[in-house]
Amino acid sequence: MSPEIELKDEAHTNEKIELIKGDPKAAIRAIAWPMIITLVLNMVYNMVDRVWVSGLGSDPLAALGFVTPLFIIYGGLANGFGAGANSLISRYIGSDDRENASNSALHGVLTGIIISILLIIIVIPCLDPMLVAMGASSVMQYAKPYASIITLGSFTIVFNGILSSELRAEGDVKRATLALAFTGILNMIIDPIFIYTLGWGVEGAAIATILSALVATCLMIYWMFIKKDTYVDLSRKQFKYSNKIMKELMSVSIPASVEQLIISLISIILNALIAMVASTQIVAGFTAAFSIIQVFMMTTVGICTSAITVAGVGFGAHDYDKVNTTCYYSMKISLIVAVIAVIIIQLFAPQLALLFSYSETSANLGPIITEILRILSFFLVAIPIGFSCACVFQGMGKGTISLILTVLRELVLVLVFTLIFIFIFHTGHYGIYYGMILGALLGSIIGLIVFRGYMRRIRKYRT
Repeated sequence: MSPEIELKDEAHTNEKIELIKGDPKAAIRAIAWPMIITLVLNMVYNMVDRVWVSGLGSDPLAALGFVTPLFIIYGGLANGFGAGANSLISRYIGSDDRENASNSALHGVLTGIIISILLIIIVIPCLDPMLVAMGASSVMQYAKPYASIITLGSFTIVFNGILSSELRAEGDVKRATLALAFTGILNMIIDPIFIYTLGWGVEGAAIATILSALVATCLMIYWMFIKKDTYVDLSRKQFKYSNKIMKELMSVSIPASVEQLIISLISIILNALIAMVASTQIVAGFTAAFSIIQVFMMTTVGICTSAITVAGVGFGAHDYDKVNTTCYYSMKISLIVAVIAVIIIQLFAPQLALLFSYSETSANLGPIITEILRILSFFLVAIPIGFSCACVFQGMGKGTISLILTVLRELVLVLVFTLIFIFIFHTGHYGIYYGMILGALLGSIIGLIVFRGYMRRIRKYRT
């Protein structure tokens, strides 16, 4: 090995690798907060995107709503395959196997290329019937151009999810955050320029979204493939196709992607149920309130997602105490932050409701949003335990267990409790809020029991 390569290797085995191999509590704190900032920024820029488009009229705004399921699918694939790459790379880093960590990262890139090509081949020819099935026939002149541009540029969404996860897998959360945060900020800036100044309308919004994402993709490609200052080596010579690596990658990526789709599916079902039992004002109030709750949820998502990397490193090193600590510490700080969020929402719900009820035409929504916010805030303390366990299972490469827990928590228990409250106890739309909270809470408790049992078995097996 040449001196230059030795120096590069020494640089790669830097404080970032030492961080994720060291104290799991410190690693979670270091990885989580930049992620939270990125997630909150992305939530905010999605809201801003709709605010700008709403100035074009109700039909263009409705078109964006109809195309949202496609966006969710693309984002779900990006996050799912990113979680798979993160889990596998971090496990190899934990076992001090840089060669397989690098090869796993390249396999992650390969899957990103395949997914991006398949999305265009499958979606573009079927776009018209898909949009009609999603209810967009009345606004097709807006929905189709927007969906076409987003689909053609979906490779940016896919690669941003995978590449940022690969950076986080080696503890380089700062650059992963910088790239994705830059996407959100840039989109906020150029949205009005493309929509109004250039007069491109809805197409301008789509182009702004993809162009912003493309800048982040190019940044990460430069760092990882050209500058080559990452721990994993993404040189072509490092790639050796491996069925074992691909199988392990898929074992987390596919279940994690399905989890994302299930969470979206339950949201669609709950929206349909609330429309059945309540007025359109209640539906609007629920939509507004839950969008605020989702912003607060990003703290839990950021903290628990960071546990994928830390648990993966611990599991790869066969350090099961570190895996345990990772899970319980992510639960602890998520719960603390969630309790603080509940207090804030209880105190300032009327002020938060003003975000969606500031005009004369929407002022009547203020009390409705306030009431729903105060009830749904308790959902925030119901999810950290279950989500922590699911993410730690992903980090250990047990994607199927994580998927089963998510299906049980989000799809089965939430839905069963909701139906019981609505149709047996006749609680109307309140049954949806109670069902969400109790279903998530019971699902989280079951997730904790499963995690504790799994750790006991694996320790017994290894000793």
